[in-house]
Amino acid sequence: MKETTNKRVMIIAGEASGDLHAAKLVREVKEKNTNIIFYGIGGTNMVEAGVDALVDSADLAVVGLFEVLAHWNTISSALKKMQHLLRTEPPDLLVLTDYPDFNLRLAKTAKECGIKVLFYISPQVWAWRQKRVFKIRKLVDMMAVVFPFEETFYKKYDVPVRFVGHPLVDEIHVTNNKTALKNEFLLDNDKPVVGLFPGSRQSEIKRLLPIIVECAKQIIKEKPNAQFVIPVASTLKEEDILPYFNDVELNMRIISQRSHDVMSVCDAVITVSGTVTLELALLQIPMVVINKISKLSYFLVTRTLKIDHIALCNIVADKRVVPELIQNDATVEKISNKLITLLDDTAERNKIITEFSSLEDKLSNKETKTELSDLLIDMLEK
Repeated sequence: MKETTNKRVMIIAGEASGDLHAAKLVREVKEKNTNIIFYGIGGTNMVEAGVDALVDSADLAVVGLFEVLAHWNTISSALKKMQHLLRTEPPDLLVLTDYPDFNLRLAKTAKECGIKVLFYISPQVWAWRQKRVFKIRKLVDMMAVVFPFEETFYKKYDVPVRFVGHPLVDEIHVTNNKTALKNEFLLDNDKPVVGLFPGSRQSEIKRLLPIIVECAKQIIKEKPNAQFVIPVASTLKEEDILPYFNDVELNMRIISQRSHDVMSVCDAVITVSGTVTLELALLQIPMVVINKISKLSYFLVTRTLKIDHIALCNIVADKRVVPELIQNDATVEKISNKLITLLDDTAERNKIITEFSSLEDKLSNKETKTELSDLLIDMLEK
């Protein structure tokens, strides 16, 4: 493949999952061309991959209308900094990873400056606020999408698009070392392991971890031998989690930087919605999905929602594979009961795991997908 020389790529990821996937892309590109320089917004994974992170994505990882408003000064400052760089030191390509409201503003600036834009991991325009597709068509030179149905959606609106497969398919595999991992994490192999997954954003921790802690206290009453594990996302620190467990007696492990290994040792999980539900599904771990946002945010979202599920594993399957408890249904009693059912009910567990087994084929169709790293390099060469 012909190499480009001294090309500069601004790459943006505003939260933990985007940081992980963008880092994978950067590593793959660098294997093919070592002369491409990456800089922008990212977290620890992107920095380790060789990105010059001018802004830490952990500072931008918030969700919900009021949460965004509370952090607006930080978010606005990061946006202005990147816009200034686009105007004064234009890169050869702008790569945007998820984080749509922020990134589409950057795309607008890039378009004004004549900079090509590659958008990786589409906003969920097929789910809600579908009119955004017209803005995307105007501002983005190429959409690199991770779900096959997204390619069909964008082609319908004449948006340049390539299906590149979901990055999790290559990153996640069911482990044969569950016993070894449990030993490493000081867990008893003969006792059930419950995963508590409160999210990767500070706002999610504040909003949902108190409910999850109460669920754990309820579960331990029914399952006195239960063990609990909590992964700490790259955007968080252990100190962000520990205060919520003051005066709580649980057989618990808090583990940083090992999210997939933590998932692998779980028998069932309480988790927030988001990419994590797809990760757990690919590892064939049954889960209860919860979410609770402000009443106003929920009202605004549901007015434009075009789908029946919030968990990505359910969306891809196009059916309710795992239980979802949101807003008023996200009570300690309902969540705990569902989780205990997944620990106890072999028939329901097997049904869920069987449904999970078909997801990988849907997400990794090798006959139709384009290699993302090749797509990026091709856009630099044109």
